[in-house]
Amino acid sequence: MRTHLAAALGTVALAAGTLLAPAADARAAAAPVTDFRVAVGNTWTTGTVTWHNRSVTVTGTHKSVSTAGPAYCRLTWGYTYNAADTVKLGSNGSASAATACGTSKSFTFSVPADVPGGAGLVRICLDDGNYKDLLCHPYRRP
Repeated sequence: MRTHLAAALGTVALAAGTLLAPAADARAAAAPVTDFRVAVGNTWTTGTVTWHNRSVTVTGTHKSVSTAGPAYCRLTWGYTYNAADTVKLGSNGSASAATACGTSKSFTFSVPADVPGGAGLVRICLDDGNYKDLLCHPYRRP
């Protein structure tokens, strides 16, 4: 009798573990990651966008090759849009302390997307030191 009970409990525990495993996979899939790269001449910004429910996190590095003034420095900026790409939800960019002038600098910032399900698209832009968008690329939520 005890052998049958132990076998039954083992089967229940195994089944419970199987049922719980997909939940862990679902949580991991809730924050997909997209790689990005935007280049202008020999300057660029590259990194990842992590898609959350009501925001995106942008992490990466941007590069500038000149210290000749703000127009030659580089920042990274992001804009979020709804799933239909018709409504801008938010914008934010790298901190001024992360401005690259004749060097490379790392950054992390969050861009709001306060709608159910979050952003459907993010535009990542390479800006100059005056916060002027030099070139932007759209990236869709996977």
